[in-house]
Amino acid sequence: MSVTQQQVLDSLARIKSPRGVALTNANVLSAISAADGKVFFSINVDAAEARAWESVRAEAEAAVRAIPGVTTVMVALTAERKPGAAPPPPPTPSRGTPGVQPVHAHKPPPQGGAQSPMARQSEIPGVAAVIAVASGKGGVGKSTTALNLALGLRDLGLRVGLLDADIYGPSVPRLTGLHEKPALDGERKMIPLRRFGLAIMSIGFLVEEETAMIWRGPMVMSAVTQMLRDVAWGSLDVLVVDMPPGTGDAQLTLAQNVPLKGAVIVSTPQDLSLIDARRGLAMFRKVNVPVLGIVENMSYFQCPHCGTKSDIFGHGGARHEAEKLGVPFLGEIPLHMAIRATSDAGNPVVDSEPDGPHAAIYRAIAGQVRDQLKGVIAAA
Repeated sequence: MSVTQQQVLDSLARIKSPRGVALTNANVLSAISAADGKVFFSINVDAAEARAWESVRAEAEAAVRAIPGVTTVMVALTAERKPGAAPPPPPTPSRGTPGVQPVHAHKPPPQGGAQSPMARQSEIPGVAAVIAVASGKGGVGKSTTALNLALGLRDLGLRVGLLDADIYGPSVPRLTGLHEKPALDGERKMIPLRRFGLAIMSIGFLVEEETAMIWRGPMVMSAVTQMLRDVAWGSLDVLVVDMPPGTGDAQLTLAQNVPLKGAVIVSTPQDLSLIDARRGLAMFRKVNVPVLGIVENMSYFQCPHCGTKSDIFGHGGARHEAEKLGVPFLGEIPLHMAIRATSDAGNPVVDSEPDGPHAAIYRAIAGQVRDQLKGVIAAA
């Protein structure tokens, strides 16, 4: 059943803003995307009013989710302060003044000072450990590494899930050959797709491959939260999260939502990549996430004909960086056509060539990660 924008608007018209105005008349709605049962939009308010609007956002999401034919809903609260605008002063009560008080009056009073963003962390039911695979910049093979690491952990006997949180450039659908849409269970949670013995979820399963993800920070944060919390992950020893490159909203949202048990940093040997990898490592340390180690991807090229090794991007830079920063060096992955070809074909090398040398490298890296998580996994 196709869902139209008008159906969404009719549903939202029954929701009231904090001032008692119908949401559709409050001049806060973005353009509404409604196609194939998936509905996306944002509510744009002033930063000073954001807290009072959060319950409205939740009501709007629930109302749209109740529309027949809706399978996925993503409602972001975008809170921005106008350039140069100072925080508004507290409203002065006026006796006998009719009408609803300004929205600032609805803010709950602070309790014991500002709360740390990390106080919002909570475990994902059934998931023993969540780890992030991250890089400071794009193009270093992070997604390929994340998938093959997940497969390596699978080969070690663990129950593994893979979450593609790279909102702007989801690669996991292509890397796994999966293009179906997730179904919903009885609690209206998305059921992850399964292949290679992994539970897999990606924003790429919800949008077409050619769709440009022109999303602001709050939309990214809402999407990451929804893929963590609104997916029926089941019982997993490890959930591997393929992060977008950089140190932005998605990384902070993940760190603030769940107590990450560790992060794997992927870099190439060249200096430009290592500079960005250093930033990524510093970010995880700042939010108290253990760094499980650094992987040097595209470490060298070995000619398939003569066997000569060529250090196209340099060599050993990631190992040296790991030693300098005091974190484990997890291993070197070569630049090889087999890894590229199997990835493009949706048959990752650990699964398609399990007895080959490259699968052995990924499994060795997975073994080191597993060993660092042993206490967490054993306690689950």
